[in-house]
Amino acid sequence: MLHSDQSADPPRQYRLVAAQIRALIDMDRIRPGARLPPEREMAQQFGVSRQVVREALVALEFEGEVEIRASSGAYVCGVDKGNAVQPRLGRSPAELIQARVVLERAIITLAASRVSQPGLLRVGAALQGMREDLDRGRPPLAADRQFHLSIAEMGGCDALIGVVATLFDRFHSAIPSRHVCDEGLTSWRAALIEHEAIFQALKARDPITADAALCSHLLAARNRSTGLS
Repeated sequence: MLHSDQSADPPRQYRLVAAQIRALIDMDRIRPGARLPPEREMAQQFGVSRQVVREALVALEFEGEVEIRASSGAYVCGVDKGNAVQPRLGRSPAELIQARVVLERAIITLAASRVSQPGLLRVGAALQGMREDLDRGRPPLAADRQFHLSIAEMGGCDALIGVVATLFDRFHSAIPSRHVCDEGLTSWRAALIEHEAIFQALKARDPITADAALCSHLLAARNRSTGLS
């Protein structure tokens, strides 16, 4: 039985699990097309939490090693090892969200203390764009991105706007498109409510509530990105 090193830094444990699953695939102990064991079973096998297993599977799908099917599980892809994508485990959605939490918490605290009417109008316009996209039945990704960039702009963090944009783009590119399609617009509607809470806290010039609302949103986004059953 394989085990993950329990002493490993928790955000990195998924890498160890992903490497062990990949090794089993490479040794043909799990054949192409085969369904991987249930999440709970793998968590017990590797001695980690189910959340770590979820993150490992998301990373492996991003590499093209497995395919995650909603309400069905994860299946080994028929990958041509000679043309396999190079590992990108350093770009796990969980790690990217962790970076966003650190950066955007500092930004929103500044923004809440520097609220201006033009700044609120820009953030509000992005929020309205999210509503309109959802009303049309389409994911409001561009408006979501503009919402976060507008907050950085209002906080006077011009030098960090590019970093916010890069982390946002990498986070969403690290989520396999099937997850977005399978979830439909339900998750986006939940995200809209979270964005509205952030906006209301900014309007109230309340940095503590704004920080809490932002953290709640980013952690919810993290859970949605790795929320396999």
